Amino acid sequence: MSDKARLERHGRIAVIFIENPPVNAMSVGVPGALIACLDQAQADDEIDAIVLTGGNKGLIGGADINMLGKPWPEGEPTLHMLIDALDACKKPVVAALQAHTLGGGYEIALGCHYRLIHPAGQVGLPEVNLGIPPGAGGTQRLPRLIGLEKAAEVIVGGKPAKAAKAFDMGMVDRIAAEGDLLEQAIAFAQDVAGKGAATPISARSVTLPSDGFFDDLRASWAKKAKGLRAPMACIDCLEASLLPFPEGYAESRRIFLDCAGSEEAAALRHMFFAERTAAKIDGIDNKQSTRPVSTVGVIGAGTMGSGIAIAMLDSGYSVILMERNKDALDAGCARIDKNYAGQVAKGRMTEDAKAKRIGALTAVTDIEAMADADLVVEAVFEDLGVKQAIFADLARVTKPGAILATNTSYIDVNKIAEAAGERVSDVLGMHFFSPANIMKLLEIVRADKAAPDALLTAMSVGRKMGKTAVVAGICDGFIGNRIYNVYRREAIFLLEEGASPSQVDKAMTDFGMALGPFAVMDLAGLDIAWAQRKATAHLRDPNKRYCTLPDRLCELGRFGQKTSRGFYIYEEGNRKPIPDPEVEALAAETAAEAGITRRTITDEEIVQRCLFALVNEACAILDEGIAQRESDIDVVFCNGYGFPRRRGGPMFWAGRVGFDKVLSQVKQYSQTHDFWDPSPALVRLANN
Repeated sequence: MSDKARLERHGRIAVIFIENPPVNAMSVGVPGALIACLDQAQADDEIDAIVLTGGNKGLIGGADINMLGKPWPEGEPTLHMLIDALDACKKPVVAALQAHTLGGGYEIALGCHYRLIHPAGQVGLPEVNLGIPPGAGGTQRLPRLIGLEKAAEVIVGGKPAKAAKAFDMGMVDRIAAEGDLLEQAIAFAQDVAGKGAATPISARSVTLPSDGFFDDLRASWAKKAKGLRAPMACIDCLEASLLPFPEGYAESRRIFLDCAGSEEAAALRHMFFAERTAAKIDGIDNKQSTRPVSTVGVIGAGTMGSGIAIAMLDSGYSVILMERNKDALDAGCARIDKNYAGQVAKGRMTEDAKAKRIGALTAVTDIEAMADADLVVEAVFEDLGVKQAIFADLARVTKPGAILATNTSYIDVNKIAEAAGERVSDVLGMHFFSPANIMKLLEIVRADKAAPDALLTAMSVGRKMGKTAVVAGICDGFIGNRIYNVYRREAIFLLEEGASPSQVDKAMTDFGMALGPFAVMDLAGLDIAWAQRKATAHLRDPNKRYCTLPDRLCELGRFGQKTSRGFYIYEEGNRKPIPDPEVEALAAETAAEAGITRRTITDEEIVQRCLFALVNEACAILDEGIAQRESDIDVVFCNGYGFPRRRGGPMFWAGRVGFDKVLSQVKQYSQTHDFWDPSPALVRLANN
């Protein structure tokens, strides 16, 4: 018998274990080993029923993602053949599902006759997030099990269902009690043994909920999909389930294979692996222990501080929120309460859940209260002196081993850490993105003397909050803001040279960006970047181009959405940007002052200027070690700056365009524009 699977007898029940750690994925050799065990159990007259479960951690993984887009060895049994064998088995088969059983793992369970799930388990078909529909019959079997409406929610939405919801939806037959899952699965198999094999799901019929069901489903997903092909492909597969099973299955396979070879799927696979790789910190063993964190202090009760507090409360931490000014503290607490009240009103949270979160919040005006915190996140305004004073106090009042983190966006974390004296190894950066309780990206800024376990703990806290954490080195703006500033710079130059804010924004949203650069600037507030420019004006090279237009807008009190004027006009109660001729007139005026002749600019130039500048700067920070790897930059921009996941992030996209083509264009722009010197890393990538 293969070492990829094993069969144990428990009386008249056969238990087949999948043995392919760590997640029991269906790599080459695994389906064949399982089919052999299944054949053995079926041929044994002393066996009445079968339990299928995962070995080691009990997981049942699906298709090996590494094999997507690659040829399967000829003659080797496949995942599809395994599911067909389960479907055709004449003895009842119970799938015992532990933890998360997703994708092909759940498709295996759908090939079985019964499904038992651990109370903490989840099931689902999230393949849409990889740019593909489920490819092993899930789009055909699930509608036959739970109906088309529920199947569409699971397959097109791509979100896993926890055990209780899965049971309510009919995705599983029974939820196990706490205790030994295998023991309960064997008892379940004994219960159904005398009944023979249940009707396989493939033999059931599908009912169309209404005549316009698929038209309505496509219309509802047209905007949500944001240019993605996979959600629509999932709907096409679901529609095929109305056909007899063999025909529907064949059509779903055709659609799956078409998607699997697409650029979209390649980009989303890249992001899947990139986000997992980002969790690894160079030079540190990620398996070493982390520090315990149960109470988190947050200093600063403004928009960012209260958002961080909400994120921590949502993750089960007790939070001490500190603000020296009592009125500001009360305003922060009111902001937190308003957030939870809104969730209750929308049915996303119960009053009891709200009360529990608010009950875990302690509001204080004295930094001495941080003595009980295991982690403190400072989120005050960007002033080095103020932050240094806070960290000097934190080093004094917090307990040994408490992690001291700054949420600074630009300031040198090493200089902040110096103020902590002997506690310097406890200091690092945790750069949240606004709104902190919603945005997924979290930059963990690696101070020079930060202890390895402090960094690992910060990463662990980020994961618990549901964030995608990326390690960044120290420079002005770290990874994301430093690169984005270059993207924003070119957008402003293009405006001065003849484009309009709406043209630039449309070109970038047509490319796939969530928002255009000028809409983003208005949303964030033009005054924030203005303050940063004024603070660093003495560092600016007087011989290089500088556009005064954003400063002029700020001098006019146009700070963006908050003042109803920025690069656009905003009407009360409506955040939709309205083009403003006054801004274009100001752009023409600043261009004349700078001796720039305005011209017609194409959308192609807009995309190239903004994104090639971004890629060139990204290569520069790779050279400097600010980012650990190319894929980390992709993770930052897809999770924090609205770069389209279907393009795989700026570095993946540039690789598909061709780094040689990017370099050639960068060299051309360097002949006529400032700031376009090719990065050495870009040159190396182009040469490779």
